[in-house]
Amino acid sequence: MTTTAPLDIYLSVSPGLEDVLLHEARQTGFNDARTVAGGVEFSGSWPDVWRANYLLRGAVRVLVRVATFPVVHLSQLDKKARKLDWASWLPRGAALQFSASCRQSKLYHARAVQQRVRDAALEAVGGRIDDADGLRVQIRIAKNICTISLDTSGELLHRRGFKLSVVKAPIRETMAALLLRACGYAGEEPVLDPMCGSGTFVIEAAEIAAGLPAGRGRSFAFERLPSFDADRWTALKAAHPGRETAFLFSGSDRDAGAVEAARANAARSGVTDITRFETADIRDTRSPGEQPGLVMINPPYGARIGNRKALYPVYHAIGDTLRSRFSGWRVGLVTSDDALARATRLPFSRPGPIIDHSGIKIRLYQTAPLA
Repeated sequence: MTTTAPLDIYLSVSPGLEDVLLHEARQTGFNDARTVAGGVEFSGSWPDVWRANYLLRGAVRVLVRVATFPVVHLSQLDKKARKLDWASWLPRGAALQFSASCRQSKLYHARAVQQRVRDAALEAVGGRIDDADGLRVQIRIAKNICTISLDTSGELLHRRGFKLSVVKAPIRETMAALLLRACGYAGEEPVLDPMCGSGTFVIEAAEIAAGLPAGRGRSFAFERLPSFDADRWTALKAAHPGRETAFLFSGSDRDAGAVEAARANAARSGVTDITRFETADIRDTRSPGEQPGLVMINPPYGARIGNRKALYPVYHAIGDTLRSRFSGWRVGLVTSDDALARATRLPFSRPGPIIDHSGIKIRLYQTAPLA
């Protein structure tokens, strides 16, 4: 398979964030991208696959759909799976893992479906099963249409390779990046998180401003595929060296351990010089400078951390602090509870769509610049 062959590329994302990822994909140069259920799709080449993995901050995985065909019984699936050109997609002797799902189809036994496709692929390339580190083949049958995809990412893309220190109920980097984008953040203003935890919002904002690619600190599954070209990959990475920024990105938290974790994560990410973290209660938070920017905050929801009734004073304090000390700043607040958001008494516009955050339904609340 050549690196210029047309491919059907699918970017998965947390439900509710498809439109935001679409905006990022188009801004990154994938101009024919369009939203579909659970993600974004576009046509491209293998270098486009590499670039999507390396640059996109919001995608959860990058899949390449290698085959799509109708199927209504197992013998038909077995026959079609054995006719596929597995050797052009997978290396000889590949370590592989498989997953399958069936929905609204005559074939409903996912394990049997997985077995048929698995056997065809393993025989074609002389492969073996490795459920820990194998290249992942995904089989999905919906409405009697079978789609077979290769996971070109490997580990989920929020695993940038830098955030080794975490605190309870962290937000994933991919979601943080899209929530920042949904607030209009483009790296051209300071960002403050007064409940920063392990620093995800602050570090993501700093990396965006510094032009640091999301995937610079990790490897990808596509590097093990026959289509991979090491020289072109090296050139692609060299084309994105980063840039300088004059902005400062600040975080604070009342938990000293969380602050230390945030500092360690920022150091590994290479953004120590443009980030600042301190131990402080929300009530003591002050604007870090004269130029206003974006306050991005992910407070406890009550669904996972803390008691809901006990959180009302916390949300009151958030609102009091931001209204009194952050004139000119915009606010982006994430919560699962509309009543808690309203308890801040901040002038939020209509909340964003419902987003699935590890089983919790959250929404983004935004303000215009505060008076």
